[in-house]
Amino acid sequence: MKLATAAEMKELDRRATEERHIPSIDLMDRAAEGVAQAVLGLLPGRPGKHCRVSVFCGAGNNGGDGIAAARLLFLAGVRVRTFLVGDYEKLTPDALEETRRLSECGVELETYDPENLDQSAWARGSQVLVDAVFGVGLSREITAESRFGKAICLMNECPGAVVAADIASGVEADTGRVLGCAVKANKTITFTYKKIGQVVGDGALLSGDVTVWDIGIPKDLYITSRAQTVESSFIRDALPPRKPDGHKGDFGKLLVIGGAVGYTGAPYLTASAAVRSGCGLVYLGVPESIWAVEAGKCVSAMPFPLSEKNGLLSDKALQQILDRLNTCDVLALGPGLGRSDRVTRLVCELLRQTEKPVVLDADGINALEGHIDVLDARRGRITILTPHDGEFARIGGDLSGGDRIKAARDFAAAHGCTLVLKGHRTVTVGPEGNVLVNTTGNSGLAKGGSGDVLTGVIASLLAQGATPIRAAAAGVWLHGRAGDLAAEELTAYGMTPEDVAAHLPRAFLEVTSEK
Repeated sequence: MKLATAAEMKELDRRATEERHIPSIDLMDRAAEGVAQAVLGLLPGRPGKHCRVSVFCGAGNNGGDGIAAARLLFLAGVRVRTFLVGDYEKLTPDALEETRRLSECGVELETYDPENLDQSAWARGSQVLVDAVFGVGLSREITAESRFGKAICLMNECPGAVVAADIASGVEADTGRVLGCAVKANKTITFTYKKIGQVVGDGALLSGDVTVWDIGIPKDLYITSRAQTVESSFIRDALPPRKPDGHKGDFGKLLVIGGAVGYTGAPYLTASAAVRSGCGLVYLGVPESIWAVEAGKCVSAMPFPLSEKNGLLSDKALQQILDRLNTCDVLALGPGLGRSDRVTRLVCELLRQTEKPVVLDADGINALEGHIDVLDARRGRITILTPHDGEFARIGGDLSGGDRIKAARDFAAAHGCTLVLKGHRTVTVGPEGNVLVNTTGNSGLAKGGSGDVLTGVIASLLAQGATPIRAAAAGVWLHGRAGDLAAEELTAYGMTPEDVAAHLPRAFLEVTSEK
């Protein structure tokens, strides 16, 4: 699903009204219908005197949406009060017209007063509250001490469900960042397109269930967004086809390099996930002292020993890895590799010398700290990095502005790589700037080893022939979906990374069996 920015939505509204001559108040009325329907769906039983709704409105057009929704709710038999959080003199022309229509119904727009106990009591006794204070154009901070901040705090304190019109007030539309304080909505009715800030950052947590509502903008007017969420249809298209008469050599040959004394689980998880994701042949190179451990764990992958020193791979392992890599399609480098100057030299030399696609994870990424020029030298070759925020910062990623998508885009473009920035709503970005936001997964994945499973899935899909951006984004989605399936069976508390790998086949089955 495409994701829009505030600027894109502003331009879309302008074209609809100026080029197609659609009255802006007609768009407002259609938006209000979506909000009113959502409210009615949350009220107990049929609307009547027992149903009470509070609508909090700003002076802008988002407030106009709320005022229009209040009128529709009143006409549906709901007891509704509408509070203006702002100045009456600043109402937009459309919001002013909606206020006049509401008044004709006998409902007046009340100025919100944080000290008015009657207003607060009505809000606290409402089954549903409507947040129409700020729209997607908000860019300034809201202080908790302001009238706006106090209205937001009141909505958050009330026991009733909150429906946000277009976006939860206080959430920055392009980043999901909270601008001082923000409404926590149970449901958001957003107009025409989902906004980036509703699927990333804190905005993803504050938006509740997001429904896209058609407000009547012609379908041939559309945004050329380079950001979208990943859906199951994307996964079906991204999965490499499997030839009915194929043999194991037709489905990719992957070399996984990782492991160290004390870190035997990581490389095993990566290799196991790669096999579970369809790779034909998976080789696993580990330090000689832990080879027997890996050989005892691995049944379908093929472990082999590499030269080591003090439990970490040694310089002598470089040529051994390159020789094996000559017969493989993709290198997955880093799970459980450990950190030392020797490991850093090994990783950098592998990245310099191989032309093969590389999926770099964990200590493979850490080895780039202070050596980002090695990554730059691979521009034109396929490199996928899978850092969490800490690893991302170590190699120069800048998250200080609170905009994960911009930070990921800047890094991928600057270094010519595909970046998988892990976290809640993992973001995948290609070097050309395309953004794919994941929507699967749960807190049960926040355990050591989950990232190793993800690396195996991505590398497996890449080895089977998926493009880098598709392998990365599909790998993230399938990994998250397998985690969801594991949590359904075992809970987020009890599931392990091994359980995630074990549930990968079910995730693939769901996608491939959909029509």
